[in-house]
Amino acid sequence: MTRLLKQQAVGEHVRRLRVQTGMSVRSLAKLAGFSASFMSQVENGQVSPSISSMEKIAAAVGVTLGEFFEAAAAGRGGSIVRVGDRQALSSGWSNAKIEALCLPDTTARLEAILITLRRGGRSGKHPYAHPREEFAFVLQGAVVLTLGPEEHRLRRGDAVRVLPGELRLWRNDARAPARVMIIASPIASLRRSRTIQRSTRAGVQ
Repeated sequence: MTRLLKQQAVGEHVRRLRVQTGMSVRSLAKLAGFSASFMSQVENGQVSPSISSMEKIAAAVGVTLGEFFEAAAAGRGGSIVRVGDRQALSSGWSNAKIEALCLPDTTARLEAILITLRRGGRSGKHPYAHPREEFAFVLQGAVVLTLGPEEHRLRRGDAVRVLPGELRLWRNDARAPARVMIIASPIASLRRSRTIQRSTRAGVQ
């Protein structure tokens, strides 16, 4: 059985990452596009952010969504992750569960996660862009993917490649749960993007 991370553990991990980068709550909130009060609630484990919100927070502190699971990881070990040992996050807003299919590792070439969207679940309020390239494969059920200006209905066995910066939003309009496996490009590309953002801001100032 997967081990579901508590909101408190995730919030504490977000706080540690923020402190490591030297940012204040207000600075992190501004970079991620949220209010300082919302960011404070996340760190205190008082809210359950949407999938897109968690991705934005992760990108703002220079990590990936998969690294959020490091909060409860006992160790890195090998590359085999048994189904009963998966780390999982729950998003009340998105009505979804996110499971790590690999151990958190900053040296990994790829990152794989499994998203289960329950009835009415969606990744965020609006389509949003992500700095990394992603490959998604529908393992179960049916989902609607808003990709750029178009909507696509995907069923079991369908696959899609999402380019960096391309707007996308996942949602499940069906009664049955839908499961989508997402494999993302190297973590290094996100770190380079984060470095460029910092350099750009420094240049503007």
